[in-house]
Amino acid sequence: MFIRKKRSGKYTYLQVASNRRENGKVRQRCIGTLGREDELRETGQLNSLVASLSRHAKSVALLTAHEQGNIEEISKKHIGGPMVFGRIWEESGCAEVLRERAGERRFGFDMERAVFTTVLHRLMDPGSDRACEVWKETQAIEGAEPLQLHHFYRAMGWLGEMLDDAEPGMEAPFCERFTKNLIEEDLFHRRKNLFTDLDMIFFDTTSLYFEGEGGQSIGRYGHSKDHRPDLKQMVVGAVLDGEGKPVSAEMWPGNTTDVKSLVPLAKRLRNRFGVGEACLVADRGMISAKTLSWLEDDKNRWPYILGARMRKQKELREKVLSRAGRYHVVHGERLTSKDPSPLKVKEVVVEGRRYIVCHNEDQARKDAHDREMILAALEEQLKRGDKALVGNKGYRKYLKSVDSRFEIDAGKVEEEALYDGKWVLRTNTDLPTAEVALKYKQLWMVEALFRTVKSVLTTRPIYHKCDETIRGHVFCSFLALILAKELQDRIREREMELEWARVIRDLDELEEIEIEQEGKRFLLRVGSRGCCGKVFLASGVAVPRAFQEA
Repeated sequence: MFIRKKRSGKYTYLQVASNRRENGKVRQRCIGTLGREDELRETGQLNSLVASLSRHAKSVALLTAHEQGNIEEISKKHIGGPMVFGRIWEESGCAEVLRERAGERRFGFDMERAVFTTVLHRLMDPGSDRACEVWKETQAIEGAEPLQLHHFYRAMGWLGEMLDDAEPGMEAPFCERFTKNLIEEDLFHRRKNLFTDLDMIFFDTTSLYFEGEGGQSIGRYGHSKDHRPDLKQMVVGAVLDGEGKPVSAEMWPGNTTDVKSLVPLAKRLRNRFGVGEACLVADRGMISAKTLSWLEDDKNRWPYILGARMRKQKELREKVLSRAGRYHVVHGERLTSKDPSPLKVKEVVVEGRRYIVCHNEDQARKDAHDREMILAALEEQLKRGDKALVGNKGYRKYLKSVDSRFEIDAGKVEEEALYDGKWVLRTNTDLPTAEVALKYKQLWMVEALFRTVKSVLTTRPIYHKCDETIRGHVFCSFLALILAKELQDRIREREMELEWARVIRDLDELEEIEIEQEGKRFLLRVGSRGCCGKVFLASGVAVPRAFQEA
């Protein structure tokens, strides 16, 4: 490209042009007109243009030299994660709340920076606190330079530190309060003041196992949802609001059963967050006669939507599932893979108790097909001998004993078909039948959160040896989920469809390199690839310039 003069009437114009070959001849092509030559000279714009082009040429030369390995790097830092999640950390109120709570103590180091570094590590490259100390040296995290390994351990201990005040009228472990509870409450009330009240609460639990003893008291043997009954574990309960935003993370010893946790949780929610008429949504593992009695007592009165245990409650089998009645179609058969799953619902009231029967025809066909496959395999096994079949849970529920032998029980097969594609909900709300079913289906948000905690954030297994640091370790995953949820919401608001693994990968590839040339230091921004620019746009952060003086 080059600058050429183009005369038009009595004026001369400056143009940017380039040469190209057409039919064996070189021809000039105008790329753009800069303006009249006399005006550019008189206003000084020509000199500014020349200076700008000169600077750009220098930056291009330095970038090219760096790519070719001809310039030595002084330092290299990843900036994508610290910039994007750093902005969300501030705007979500996490930074302010941590500073205020940590400011009440004299730690001798920046506690807020230690917690943020741990949370960012959990998002970008999850691992142990020991790995975090090494990892932070590669990140451009402002204020994290002085942090050492013992600072991260102290931060975990502070987050999980037990407070002197306990929840009134409750027994251990449900009455215990920790520093992390204060942070959760501060964050909730800040969001409540800015946005809306809590009208829907989703609650579920999971278990996290330990490689060691699991602290002084929190590690216990119990029903393992990770299928590791040989290891001690802890129970983690997650509370989400109606928008799927994390509200709190409850942590109990590993032998705490789900059925005993719902009432204490409801009491704590009112004590901690001032929850009024919010509807409590939980899975069937939480339901019991005692729990339902407490929720429906006029002194407590909690609106609820709970999954019911179809196979274990006689009333459900004999009076609810067998009740005739027309289903209301919420979602019809799928026409594309993006359509919602088929869903039909009907209401059944038994002596004032309101049940919602939900039916998914796709799931019903799958259940029937799976049962047919099991029965076919069972018949083949019976021909070869039946003694080994009793130990197989999948086979055992279809068998009956006849004299000294086993055979397929047609009655059990027929009863099992009654449950194909169905689930039953118990509720005391006046919500429309379809809305009850759809609200319950939103429990997938909690399940997705647990999958994120266990896989993406690598919260398990836990290697800490003290109750305080164990609780702090898990709570950092909770804070990481707050940031992840906020970024995902901002991405969706801009109608972008970005895979989370790609978001993290592309953010992590964005680097800032410091180099020196002719006695001056410069910063080069490299690695802006894939969806990195879209993520910066969604988060409201400007991508740094490709070249600037340090």
